[in-house]
Amino acid sequence: MSYANSSTKSLSSIIILIFVSGLLIGGLASFVVVINSDSDSNLQAKIAGLQAQISELEGTQNIDYQNITIYQDSLALAEIYAKVKDSVVLIQGVTKTGSVQGSGFVYTHKSQIVVITNYHVVQGTTALSVTFQSGNGYPATVLGVDPYADLAIVSVNAPAAEFKSLKIASSASLRVGESVIAIGNPYGLVGSLTTGVISALGRTIVEDSVNRFSIANVIQTSTPINPGNSGGPMLNAAGEVIGISTAIVLDSQGLAFAIPSNTILREINALITTGTYNGHSYLGVNGNDMNYNAANQLGASVTYGWRVATVIAGGPSDGKLQEGDIIIALNSVKIKNNDDLASYLEEKTLPGQSINITVMRNNVSTNIAVTLRERPSLLT
Repeated sequence: MSYANSSTKSLSSIIILIFVSGLLIGGLASFVVVINSDSDSNLQAKIAGLQAQISELEGTQNIDYQNITIYQDSLALAEIYAKVKDSVVLIQGVTKTGSVQGSGFVYTHKSQIVVITNYHVVQGTTALSVTFQSGNGYPATVLGVDPYADLAIVSVNAPAAEFKSLKIASSASLRVGESVIAIGNPYGLVGSLTTGVISALGRTIVEDSVNRFSIANVIQTSTPINPGNSGGPMLNAAGEVIGISTAIVLDSQGLAFAIPSNTILREINALITTGTYNGHSYLGVNGNDMNYNAANQLGASVTYGWRVATVIAGGPSDGKLQEGDIIIALNSVKIKNNDDLASYLEEKTLPGQSINITVMRNNVSTNIAVTLRERPSLLT
């Protein structure tokens, strides 16, 4: 606050300039007040009034303080890496055609310490071993596998001090655009970290190791993943596992996939205790996505859904669904494409469950009940 000085001569008025900081009202404000110099008491009274006005302005100003952590900041990433790096391992094995290597991570399930990795990392291997960040390697044994989710659980004969478990978080609340971190051993470069974002959710992929059966409800990410990353953890900004790196599209840029953590949490008990998981529902049909052009060619009244091309003889849909049926809903949940269909069956159903399928048949909506079965075993 600044006052204009008066001279020794009598003046008709005194000009007082009051400056209020921009922190209060978002800019530099100047109050110019003309005060008659009739008396000192009158002057003091007017100053007191101005001070009251300033206090009122201060009281009405709302200032919010927020603590924001930018997890993509290099310091935060360094802290996450330091916390989790000792939990990521190198997995190596020998096959009939040579050798393989990949990644994995340590996890504790009901007091049992295991290493989680991909099925295709350990498929057909002998002389399997796990090497920790310490450089120490130990023999390992496969406890259980699920080709349909590309998951494997491995037991390692190592001292307890080597095991540092990661926490697995739910993947149910993931959103497209969230930052993710992948740690693994691409091309044998142990302990490599890459970052990216979740590009899409609920994708369906097909791997050669599952005889062209789809792996449903997969995370798509821009995080760079290379051979050797398979089986390594995909982490959120808190350093918790939200997925497991599993596949890439050859010759693509920024297009990789991860099995969501909820699939791991759903299956791990069965994989450890029985060696397999039998909870994948089977509808027994093949087909294709619908779109605008297909609808025009077929004269269909819907431009979305999944069109049945063949019905597997003797399968759960035999005698119920027909070639040309367009599946548009399961249990009243809209189905736009194969991703929706496969993800719903994987997440929301179990073998033996009866579901209500809404199809467009000859452009008429029809509801059909089908009892799901278990997918055929790939290991026989």
